[in-house]
Amino acid sequence: MNKTSSNRFSILIYLFIIIWVFLASFPFFWTFWGSFKVELDFFSISNWYNAVTGKNTFDTYKSQFTGAGYEGAWVQEEFWRSFVNSAIVCFFVVLTSLTIGTLGAYALSRSNYKYTFWLLITALIFRAMPPITLVAGYLPPFFEWNIWGILPTTIIVLVSINQPFTLWMLHSFFQNIPKELDESAKVDGCSQFQAFRHVIIPVMWPGVITTGLFSFLLAYNDFAVTAMLLSDENRTMIPKIAAFLGTTYTEGNVMFAVAAVVSATVPLFILVMFFQKKIVSGLTQGAVKG
Repeated sequence: MNKTSSNRFSILIYLFIIIWVFLASFPFFWTFWGSFKVELDFFSISNWYNAVTGKNTFDTYKSQFTGAGYEGAWVQEEFWRSFVNSAIVCFFVVLTSLTIGTLGAYALSRSNYKYTFWLLITALIFRAMPPITLVAGYLPPFFEWNIWGILPTTIIVLVSINQPFTLWMLHSFFQNIPKELDESAKVDGCSQFQAFRHVIIPVMWPGVITTGLFSFLLAYNDFAVTAMLLSDENRTMIPKIAAFLGTTYTEGNVMFAVAAVVSATVPLFILVMFFQKKIVSGLTQGAVKG
């Protein structure tokens, strides 16, 4: 391949990347832009260009931009309560999943018993099942014991759904850490748990962060489980956004939903940008050989 052909190929690659980034990011930026408009502009039937110019928004608020959607969602409809509920659910789901997952995965990765493989396969089968099929089994005891609709029971269900994936993912990370590290720590006087805490965990910390992020995303973005198990006053953000859209029996407000979608998406961008180096390091940790 000559230099001219190589330059043309590079230009095509960059052009493809630019187009791909534009198509991937456009829906969010368009939604962000539309969240500062009124519904007649953002969902205009007569002229889509109204969403750009904000004609009806200006007629209503004497400005092309308005924060009415955010004020209505966060203040009028108390979306902040759903934000707090989501934060509580995500924190305890990640904390519990990682605590059980790291201990269990470490034990399985250092075990020489044949049943280890079948335990992991069983865990993978349970993770492959649709979450909604597992939730149905929890409903009868939750109703009988009168513990339906509260955050702790939802956390328990999300952990049980997420735990097989966490266990499997962490097990793969632990397997890439040489067992000689454990043995060297024991020679220096560490117990098995001390070797795990002071030697193994610092080495695979990027893997723990990566797994924790996936656990967070499961709890943060879940709709089916939280919609079924939480009462109206304890809703997390995703079911609350769906409620803003209304039903055949209740009137909704689409712009409240648009503003809430943007509000729920921004923390994800911040989280990924903050942990991006750890995430990449964790995802590539499988290349480390003992």
